[in-house]
Amino acid sequence: MFDLIKRYWRTINRPSAYFSLGFLTLGGFVAGVVFWGAFNTAMEVTNTEAFCTGCHEMHDNVYQELQSTIHYTNRSGVRAICSNCHVPHAWTNKIARKMQASKEVWGKIFGTIDTREKFEAHRLELAQHEWDRLKANDSLECRNCHNYDSMDFTRQSPRASAMHSQYLGSKEKTCIDCHKGIAHHLPDMSKMKTE
Repeated sequence: MFDLIKRYWRTINRPSAYFSLGFLTLGGFVAGVVFWGAFNTAMEVTNTEAFCTGCHEMHDNVYQELQSTIHYTNRSGVRAICSNCHVPHAWTNKIARKMQASKEVWGKIFGTIDTREKFEAHRLELAQHEWDRLKANDSLECRNCHNYDSMDFTRQSPRASAMHSQYLGSKEKTCIDCHKGIAHHLPDMSKMKTE
């Protein structure tokens, strides 16, 4: 094993017999730019609504629910897509979320939620994972569009104004504490573990 490492180290330290250092440097730079462009393009493609709803598990379940909410159709014409609520906008957070979401591919491959019945059986667990994630990041994705500092409490109902100013202002709670089910149907909450 040690001999193999020595041979490898000797090979990468030896000057190239065929290519100049400038060519290798420029080639590495171009390859890096191409890789970065392809990587970023793939990241953006996986953030599209078409990609998110491309499998019937998402299209036939949660996407259908989203279409009846204010986040899909409203008077202002602003519409949230899957990635607005489920993928952070900041690059490092986005990469971390994408790596975390790669586990969801296993659910697709192994048919964990490939029928409506299976999806409903796992709905509480799936929702709890998402609620926990949003709780941990102080509802970051909600705050990308709903900025507490820009809220006009005079245009909110008295109850909403009181709740927002008390709980969000003190950071005692975050958006997801009160707004579970804002874009999707709630699971059977009677099976939820209490803290």
